[in-house]
Amino acid sequence: MSFDLDLLFQKSDLIPVIIQDVDTSEVLMLGFTNREAVELTLQTKTAWFWSRSREKLWNKGESSGHFLHIKQVLTDCDTDTLLYRCKPEGPTCHTGARSCFFHTILEEP
Repeated sequence: MSFDLDLLFQKSDLIPVIIQDVDTSEVLMLGFTNREAVELTLQTKTAWFWSRSREKLWNKGESSGHFLHIKQVLTDCDTDTLLYRCKPEGPTCHTGARSCFFHTILEEP
């Protein structure tokens, strides 16, 4: 199946990408990506992002060894957000936590 990547970047050069564990469906992180990072992700089958703070491409795991191995790439109904279903190699968060989402703001019983 061929997908036109231009469709993803019609509204912005930078779009959000949600990282989800392919086995548990747990949301692990949110990052931002540009076309080059998506192309690298598809080529290498590991998650690449655009760092807004460092203003450069980065491959998740390049320094920690905790790569995100891509198993499926999906887009939302508006074609402006991506979902990477991954097999994580170790913790995803830079703090060492499994997921970047661990601060509870509201929890109903």
